[in-house]
Amino acid sequence: MRRNGKMIKESYTEKYYTYHSKYISNVLALRPPQEESLDYFARLCDIISLKKNPTTMQQIILDNEEEYNTLSTIEKKYKFLHDKASSIASDFYADDLKNAQEYFKTLSSFERDFPSVCFALATGIGKTRLMGACIAYLRYEKGIKNFFVMAPNLTIYRKLKSDLGNPSNPKYVFKGLDLFVNPPRIVDGENYDEFRQMKSFVNDVTINVFNISKLNSDSKVKAGQPARIKRLSEVLGESYFSYLQSLPDLCIFMDESHHYHADKSFDVINELRPILGVELTATPQIQKGAKKIPFKNVIYEYSLAHALNDEKYVKVPAVFTRKDFRPEEYTEEQLDHEKLNDGLRLHEDTKSKLEIYARTFDKPVVKPFVLVVARDTDHSKEIMKYIKSNDFFNGYYADKVMEINSAQRGAEKDENIEQLLSLENPDNKIEIVIHVNMLKEGWDVTNLYTIIPLRASASETLTEQTIGRGLRLPYGERTGVDEVDRLSIVSHDKYEAIINLANDPESLVRKIYYIDDAEQETEGPKETIEMPTTYDSIIKDVSFTEQLAFTLMETPTYAAITTQEKPKVEEQVKEVAKFVASYTSTSVTELNRQIKTFNAVKDPEIRESIHKTVVAETIKKFPHMNLNPETLTSVVEKAINTCVQALTDYIIPIPQTVIQPFNETKRGFVDFNLETKNMNWHPSNQSMIGTELREGGETFEYNPEISALTRVDTVENEIVRHIIVHDNIDYSICADLLYKLVGEAKTHFCTYLSEKDAIEVMYQRQTTIADLIYAQMMQHFYTNEVKYRATEMRPFSRIETGFGCKIKSDEIYDLRATIPASKVRSKVFNGFKKACHTLYKFDSDTERKFAIVLENDKAVNKWMRPSPKQFNIYYGPSGMSRYEPDFIVETDNEIFMIETKASNEINSKDVLEKAKAAEEYCKAASEWNGQNQGKPWTYVLISHDEVRLNSSFKYLVENRVQYE
Repeated sequence: MRRNGKMIKESYTEKYYTYHSKYISNVLALRPPQEESLDYFARLCDIISLKKNPTTMQQIILDNEEEYNTLSTIEKKYKFLHDKASSIASDFYADDLKNAQEYFKTLSSFERDFPSVCFALATGIGKTRLMGACIAYLRYEKGIKNFFVMAPNLTIYRKLKSDLGNPSNPKYVFKGLDLFVNPPRIVDGENYDEFRQMKSFVNDVTINVFNISKLNSDSKVKAGQPARIKRLSEVLGESYFSYLQSLPDLCIFMDESHHYHADKSFDVINELRPILGVELTATPQIQKGAKKIPFKNVIYEYSLAHALNDEKYVKVPAVFTRKDFRPEEYTEEQLDHEKLNDGLRLHEDTKSKLEIYARTFDKPVVKPFVLVVARDTDHSKEIMKYIKSNDFFNGYYADKVMEINSAQRGAEKDENIEQLLSLENPDNKIEIVIHVNMLKEGWDVTNLYTIIPLRASASETLTEQTIGRGLRLPYGERTGVDEVDRLSIVSHDKYEAIINLANDPESLVRKIYYIDDAEQETEGPKETIEMPTTYDSIIKDVSFTEQLAFTLMETPTYAAITTQEKPKVEEQVKEVAKFVASYTSTSVTELNRQIKTFNAVKDPEIRESIHKTVVAETIKKFPHMNLNPETLTSVVEKAINTCVQALTDYIIPIPQTVIQPFNETKRGFVDFNLETKNMNWHPSNQSMIGTELREGGETFEYNPEISALTRVDTVENEIVRHIIVHDNIDYSICADLLYKLVGEAKTHFCTYLSEKDAIEVMYQRQTTIADLIYAQMMQHFYTNEVKYRATEMRPFSRIETGFGCKIKSDEIYDLRATIPASKVRSKVFNGFKKACHTLYKFDSDTERKFAIVLENDKAVNKWMRPSPKQFNIYYGPSGMSRYEPDFIVETDNEIFMIETKASNEINSKDVLEKAKAAEEYCKAASEWNGQNQGKPWTYVLISHDEVRLNSSFKYLVENRVQYE
């Protein structure tokens, strides 16, 4: 929400402090977001009943024994029990949900078989401390003593055990609370079998800490015996799982719950039948394909955008690039090296600023480190090799860099993990960590100050997982010193994209509430449908077959049959009628092999030939019916009349031929001297530009004092590498010319710059120089013209059936129906009067509008969207790419091949090559038709912004795109 131009959180309800919540807040020194969360939690605990659902799975089986025993598989029985349990739980906690919704307007569902709510707090705000505060509140206010805490992975599992149960840990969450002077019992996956011995502990609070992946693996049946977590314990006399189920006051806390919010492990959680669930996460949503589905049970949120706006609890993320930097001038490897160089310049400057701050204000010295995000393990190894080489700051960081990735095993991995866990220790010498998708939630460090994402997209960079690792402040709050309060993200190549993404109101650093309207249900399963031709629809229609059968029954042969014989004879006649319809249709469409003009299908001689063939084949097909030519004459004539009429009315005569390149292409370059009059650049300085990723974030210039990047190859070689990536540059033939031209460029720069500055300009502008050289080379490029050839022509071809995909539950839409432009591509349309098919799909709303123009315009006789295999038109250097026109349109005097194209694509090479091949087809078709009484063909390219519903076809043709 915004008020007076500022982002604020909307209050959910009035303050609801109790004595115990105020006591806990004061002792634990909760931050305002944590304090607000505890206030909401206190309100919730008084609203809901905190009662246990008494219905067990055993009771459900007893109540539904007969139905349960009929189920044949374990899976079916499990689903039956789960569905029954969910239904019972929904009814049991209906009042709790209704009462809670009166105060928490964003709560639409508990999403569990027990009351469960979510607190969404940004990374670095303190979710674990809030968890401890909520556990303490339940103990003080409600007398609850049993808790079950879930972790998504081993790192967080170990962290939670220490934070919840180790008083010597600086991050112990119960420090100072009188009921927690003695720590609670921590029961975990390794010690729950010794649970009885732990009953001697002074504190009566028990916290069961489990890794969710451990819970899943332990739930698998092995060798026919119960899974370990359900195995009977010698100590308790019942399974530990059953013990947890029996606890009357069990409350569950789910850390980083977005990892398993919709996971199968929640089935196990439901079976524990807790009285309350609390989820904690920075991202209250689950990823389902490309969709993000928000949680429905969030009652409080303090997002990263809130934290940045409040300017207290997290570092300010800022993205950096170099001033006047042109990333397109560099290869991927060069860009990696430039970003690493600049990132370490920032790092060294930050390191000195941190030391100055610590000494000035008598604070502990913080040793910062750099996180390098590599694309994959091979890329990571390349970066590691480069950083350890003398080419990178003369090898200074060779013993100060470590690599962590999933490919590491055994001692190497263990050693690196130990290094990671001690990175905050000033004695740890590591200053650079290279990782590949390994450092996720639970790796909580405060001294990460520089992130260098290599070869990552803007969206991959601007995520909680990437920048969230570096948001925590080493001194707990901002200091007012920019370098101490800033997280630097070095991204020369994605600088603008990240800024634009950050400025999106829905971005991580701008979005205030994840609590949005529920996502719409998925569109559902899809199906492939046939889009038949109008000709086939007429011929295959039941009414046509019935007409032929009726005509046959009216002949003298069948007119005199008895009533008793009639049913049997009618069935036989229907089969004859079907065959006549099908065979006649095929015979008519295959006339293109015999005739030279489309109108010749109406010639008496042609019709007589078809008549004789159909009659002969029908008699041959049904020998048992004793058919004769006289009996079949009228029905075959009717079939021929209908087929010929449908052919001429609903088929556009498309000449059948193949168009493709046929001559061999020869090409090369003529020697020339480089034109350098527009190449007058000076080297840019080494200043860097930074922009804070928050609303109203400042852009500033930054000049780290340290610099030096060792070049690993000559600038001449680098420029040549950029040129030879073009397909028409053969290095073995052009090498001398290439180095001559690059040398001429260098000679030119040296006329007004020192050699050192000339080389620097060439490095900084290497891609531009390469492009200019290539452009001039193309002016001296020669090639023989590609020629197209048409094979043997036929006057018309069969209109091919189309196929398309649609959502099963979706209807067929009328062409003129109002459909959002973004949805047109997924819909199937009908309602055509002039089209050669009964159904069509359109690739864009422009195409749909153009179809309406064709239907409305009286000048248009017929039109079609051809099937992909309708035309044999090939284009491209090898003649292997097939061209599929958008539309074919027939008027009284002409036939048009139409391509509608987005205005920004009109001059693309692909469009122009298609146009050339299409024009060749139209030329060949026009020549053939000119000799055989047919219509000329014309190719027309139409820009999408010309097509409007009130356009006339003539206007669009006259205002076609003119191209060379």
